[in-house]
Amino acid sequence: MFKKWMHLCAAVICSMSIAHGAAAAPDEERVAEQVEQLRAAMLHPGDRAALDRLALDELSYGHSNGKVQDKAEFIGALVSGASDFTSIALSDQSVKISGDTAVVRHTLVAVTNDSGKPGNVSLKILMVWKKDSGHWRLLARQAVRFNA
Repeated sequence: MFKKWMHLCAAVICSMSIAHGAAAAPDEERVAEQVEQLRAAMLHPGDRAALDRLALDELSYGHSNGKVQDKAEFIGALVSGASDFTSIALSDQSVKISGDTAVVRHTLVAVTNDSGKPGNVSLKILMVWKKDSGHWRLLARQAVRFNA
């Protein structure tokens, strides 16, 4: 009887582990979708409301030059053209979920036209997304330069 009970417990634990892994995948996919929505919004920042929905009010947005912006500054720079992306390509992306927090890392290669000045950037990005009222929203971002 004891052996049967142990086998049953092991089966239940395995089932719960598999179910937990399956449940985590949709959140990882939703976070990846939010990252893609942010990429698209940064390319076409005319929709201030879309940018506003993607970021938490407490946003800390760090640039590779050390400058850190809050949410209003981040959105304002995009809408004004002070920060202007002509193209953004993301690669090597990973998404790790821990409770209501997601850590996203990827490589960003972009063509810019900040305040009318053309340029290129190659960055390693770390983003922290937080689940807020059922939606994943950007809490923090930090970039560092690298040679592509």
